[in-house]
This record gives sequence, C-alpha cells and structure tokens, in this order.
Amino acid sequence: MAAGGAPEVLALRLWRRLGGRPAGRWLFSRIVCFKAPYFGSIRPLLLALEPGRCQAQLRQRRRVQNHIGTVHAIALCNLAELCAGLVTDVSIPADMRWIPKGMDVRYLAKARGTITATARPRVKPESSPEPYNLVIAVSVRDREGVEVAAADITMWVTPRTRSRQA
Repeated sequence: MAAGGAPEVLALRLWRRLGGRPAGRWLFSRIVCFKAPYFGSIRPLLLALEPGRCQAQLRQRRRVQNHIGTVHAIALCNLAELCAGLVTDVSIPADMRWIPKGMDVRYLAKARGTITATARPRVKPESSPEPYNLVIAVSVRDREGVEVAAADITMWVTPRTRSRQA
C-alpha cells in the first residue's frame, strides 16, 4: 500500500519486488520495454523508481549512436521520456491518469558512454477534479556527471473515469 492507504500502481509493486537486485532491475527493465516496445530500442536499465524520482541509464552502442560517434539525440529523448513516464505513473494519485503532452529538450554537450537520466516532478502531483499539466524535469548526464541534455516533459493528468476506478 502507498502512503495514505491507497493501492500502489503495478509498476511500483513490481519495482519493490524486483528492483533490489541487479537481475531484478534487468528483468523489470525488460518488462517495461515489453509493455512499451518503443523503449526497447535503447535497451534501458532502470536504477531507481519511487514516488518523486526515477533513474535509468543506457549504454552507448552502435544502435543508439549517430554519425559523429555520440549517443543520438532521439535516444536521449527516449531515455528522458521513459523516466518521466515512470515517475509520473508512480507519483500521481491512483484516481488520476496521464499521457505525455509535450517535451522541451535542450542538448548541452556531446553524450558518450553510459548515460543516466533522472526524472522528478517540478511540483507534487495532486488529486484534482480538473485536468492539469504536470511538468517532469529530467536531467541527462554522462558517466563523469556532465549534464548532456535536460528536458521538461509535460504530462496531461486527468481524473480516471468512474468505471475505471472501481
């Protein structure tokens, strides 16, 4: 159960069961990519997942590399969107749902090697009878800690319909 007695979403329950071990993090990452196949193109590895924070990484390899030998901008965007979606899913109240609405990305440096993204909501998600925008800030860093990209991903958060809440 989540704080306040609300049931946890499936992603958080699975993470709590699997995320404490390297093999479990790998398995959880594969499950996420099975559910959302497009993310499989970057072969992410989830490192942390909790309300208010998600962290994942990708390794540089040919599949995510561009013509100048760095991690491709779209691979960085995919990693940012993955983290933003997961942190939204485990952070919003159970009576709300979400969908990505927009993404503002800034490419700050050449991305090489292992890349880690960390996503956090800019404000605490709330339950609301009215839809609202929730901005998720994502910092994308290389192995040395240099921020290679930053993104603000806007999620459209709406109340679940009555029939889906039951």
